[in-house]
Amino acid sequence: MIVVTTDGVPGYRVTKVLGLVQGSSVRARHLGQDILAFFKNLTGGEIREYTKLLAEAREQALDRMREEATRAGANAILGMRFSSTDISEGASELLVYGTAVQIDRT
Repeated sequence: MIVVTTDGVPGYRVTKVLGLVQGSSVRARHLGQDILAFFKNLTGGEIREYTKLLAEAREQALDRMREEATRAGANAILGMRFSSTDISEGASELLVYGTAVQIDRT
């Protein structure tokens, strides 16, 4: 499945627009990670625990969006975007969305 942030794919033409598809993942922080993050804030640098948490959430949301597009009969997703929202203290949703389409080589 081709997934792009653009409105088209060079060398392909859109033959059918199937509509909006999305995937999301809600993740909560872990107390142990928060403690490590607190100490990392004192010394500076990357907070690897949070980086890993967000990377996992992104991949899960992308997988869910691809699955929805596949069920709709798509072979590509155009205009893909990410969005995030705080759900509650310590929990966030990562949302990914785009337009499911069928494309053919030109």
